[in-house]
Amino acid sequence: MAVMGVQLVVSLLAASIMQKMAPHCSFARWLLCNGSLRRYKHPSDEELCALAGKQRPKAKRDRRMNGVTDDKPLSVPRDIDLRLDTSPITAVDALVLRYFLEYQWFVDFAVYSTAVYVFTEGYYCLADPQKETNIGVLWCLLTVVFSVKVFFMVMRHYFRSEEGGERSVCLTFAFFFLLLAMVALVIREDYLEFGLEPGLAGVSSNLESILKQRGWEWTLPLAKLAFKLGLVALCSFLGACLTFPGLRLAQTHLDALRLAADKPLTHMSDSAYNTARLWTIVGLCLLRLAVTRHHLQAYLGLAERWVEQMRKEAGRIAVLEIQRKITRIYCYVSVVSLQYLGPLILTLHCTLLLKTLGHHSWGLYPEPPPLPPAATAAPPRPGGKDGEDVRAAVEQITGVLGGIFTPLFFRGLFAFLTWWVAACQVVTSLFGLYFHQYLAAS
Repeated sequence: MAVMGVQLVVSLLAASIMQKMAPHCSFARWLLCNGSLRRYKHPSDEELCALAGKQRPKAKRDRRMNGVTDDKPLSVPRDIDLRLDTSPITAVDALVLRYFLEYQWFVDFAVYSTAVYVFTEGYYCLADPQKETNIGVLWCLLTVVFSVKVFFMVMRHYFRSEEGGERSVCLTFAFFFLLLAMVALVIREDYLEFGLEPGLAGVSSNLESILKQRGWEWTLPLAKLAFKLGLVALCSFLGACLTFPGLRLAQTHLDALRLAADKPLTHMSDSAYNTARLWTIVGLCLLRLAVTRHHLQAYLGLAERWVEQMRKEAGRIAVLEIQRKITRIYCYVSVVSLQYLGPLILTLHCTLLLKTLGHHSWGLYPEPPPLPPAATAAPPRPGGKDGEDVRAAVEQITGVLGGIFTPLFFRGLFAFLTWWVAACQVVTSLFGLYFHQYLAAS
């Protein structure tokens, strides 16, 4: 309570509410199961046989009693007049979806994380606490970590699939984004204006004084090189994870446009520019969240599109294949939801971290004055109590880290990461638009 005060109380309250209310009130469950999304049900064997003009298939027991032992799968003509029935997705239906529990927990956590962050922003605006740690930053960092974890979980599912096409696509885009990240870091700062180079220069100058005292100044170039290599590797991994979400977004966007077709800058200061950039990203994230239902319904409509395509083909098809294809589309709706909402949540919380750790402003209240360089904390005095020694050690470590990782560094780092996540989504979505509109159609 003495360390974080009101923020700690609100954070614990949010965690308790999230745990207690999840079975009763869930934004993620409401997003899928509010009755607006309708799934397509697969037809039964009797319905398919009736459309094909066949008799109702006998049970295996009756077939054995009549001396029929042929296990040839039941098949029907592809050009039958098949019409799929629809039903709204309910909470009971969603329980059988793959990764539904992971989807529900992740989206709900992101909602509570955003709520805690909004509270801390208002608290800092009204109370202006100087010595309290901004706990909203911790929630945003956890959301970013969980976003990457969810991406890795979905990508691992693709790697374990029997078909090797998804694995090859992920590896190809990982190599492509590796090259793109190296090019982005080589381009001069005057063109992209991330602020990464000034931030690294500040960290290097702060580290140099510390390393010289220990005779380790020779490690400074290696540390800078290791940081850039690690950043390139992280960018390649994020690009590979965002590949299928981008391709899926392109597909659902095109399908949503088809469904919708059937129905009736001035000169500014650096501070104002940064504020407008933050609000633009937040606004685009909210806009994408607002059209979530249309994209998910467009994905569920793939079942009907597949049936229409099947009618145009000649020959016969197994009944089990029809049922399996239609059911499979519905069972993966939670995975598609993760692919749709995961990049949105990651982009939003990288932007929130850019605002808070980079000391930007929302423009709703006066921007805080720039903090002076952190002074080196004095070493703990001998002979003190254990509690005072621990507190002095914590203050010394905090002072050293605050002097090394300055807001200028965080501005460059999270500006680059936010741009990179958005760039990966744009590149993969454009490729997906070209693929689904031209290559897949041919």
